[in-house]
Amino acid sequence: MKSQKSETEILLKNLIELLNKGNSHVLLDDALDNIPFGMLGKTPENLPYNLWQMSEHIRISQKDILEFSRNSKYKSPQWPEGYWPSNTQPSSEEEWENCLRQIKEDRESFIALLKEKAENLYEHFEHGNGQTLLREALVLADHNAYHTGEIIILT
Repeated sequence: MKSQKSETEILLKNLIELLNKGNSHVLLDDALDNIPFGMLGKTPENLPYNLWQMSEHIRISQKDILEFSRNSKYKSPQWPEGYWPSNTQPSSEEEWENCLRQIKEDRESFIALLKEKAENLYEHFEHGNGQTLLREALVLADHNAYHTGEIIILT
């Protein structure tokens, strides 16, 4: 007889798939893959941000969600300026590659946190104002999906 998975295990599996696979839309990693370096700093007419700024915004925001979720002493950047890069293009291909690597590593760290704290998904953070780890996972997935769509349009 097969053992039935707990509701928490099912929810955790679905959250991880949402963060990693995207399910009904293009993956963030795929959207960012193979963008020509020279295209990153070009801001399309009538749009406020370019591919570099959007990618850095994703990196900064994801890092903020991760740190807020695992560190009660963490202080978020000032909104909105702290969530956007000050430069309009990466200074080097190395900086671009670092941005991409950090996005992946922070997502993996967030997933590790979800696994570690799976039994506490619904508990309110002591340092927040009602946030839970479940809410932060959904915000992270939603935010990345929203900007993934913008990146696809810009490429």
